[in-house]
Amino acid sequence: MKRHLLGRCQVIGSCIMLAFASFGPVCAEPAPNPEKVSIPVHVGGKDLNMVAFVYQPPGSGPFPVIIFSHGRSPKVSERAGLDQPILAGHAGYWVKKGFAVLAPIRPGYGETGGDDLEVSGIKISASGECSGSPLYAQVAKNAADTIEADVTWLRHQSWANSKKIILVGQSVGGMTTVAAGARHLSGVIAYINFSGGTGGDPERMPGRSCFPEALTALYGQLGRTTKLPNLWLYAQNDLFWGEAAPKLWHAAFSKAGGTGEFIETAAVPDEDGHKLLAKGGRLWSVHVDAFIETLGFVAAPHD
Repeated sequence: MKRHLLGRCQVIGSCIMLAFASFGPVCAEPAPNPEKVSIPVHVGGKDLNMVAFVYQPPGSGPFPVIIFSHGRSPKVSERAGLDQPILAGHAGYWVKKGFAVLAPIRPGYGETGGDDLEVSGIKISASGECSGSPLYAQVAKNAADTIEADVTWLRHQSWANSKKIILVGQSVGGMTTVAAGARHLSGVIAYINFSGGTGGDPERMPGRSCFPEALTALYGQLGRTTKLPNLWLYAQNDLFWGEAAPKLWHAAFSKAGGTGEFIETAAVPDEDGHKLLAKGGRLWSVHVDAFIETLGFVAAPHD
């Protein structure tokens, strides 16, 4: 494995959620300007057009494709204002490897708008007490429906190699990726889950989440039908979930038959470990590069 060196890099992107802060210490060339597209989706019993952004390497393709699923801010205003569903640096990371990137804004967020279909069903008091009935399975289903629409749309794009699709997601988007990866979607060959989950709040209940056992059950269910190669990445100091819960989630996934690799990285320095994707590039890039190589892709060296 090549050694990753910190060289000069420029970060381009806006900070809408924790998931969309600066790229971190692994350098990536800035992504090319994306193309805004519209993807038809039927979700929650309704049809709508989902806004998405496409980043392409030089050339005409067809390129292997990353479908990136964004996280979820606990603040309504930030969900409504979401306009950059992927870090420009992270898009550049994949483009440099020869992948195109499709980054949709799911229903209930930003310009896509529509009903919020990812309501968790829980409430967290000011003192950090949980109440309500978790709707985590429904959230995962609704969000995974949008990924299925993305895959269908890609089959009609001349620049896309629709037989070589990798799903990547962060936080709720990571959970979404695990759910979609269990569906045997044609052309999807693998997935990467960054810090996937739901039901946490680092301000009111740091280091633990509401009803983590519901996610244990959900991940176990998804493990029964998952046959794809996959990689799960969580940092030790994730303030949304804590250190223990993600291990239990993956253990349930594996016990049910799901194959794949779980990596607990070292703590993200001076940050909430939930920002692993954004702030912990040195911690995760070596694992992602190795995983991509097992799929037959050459990991481009970092600057």
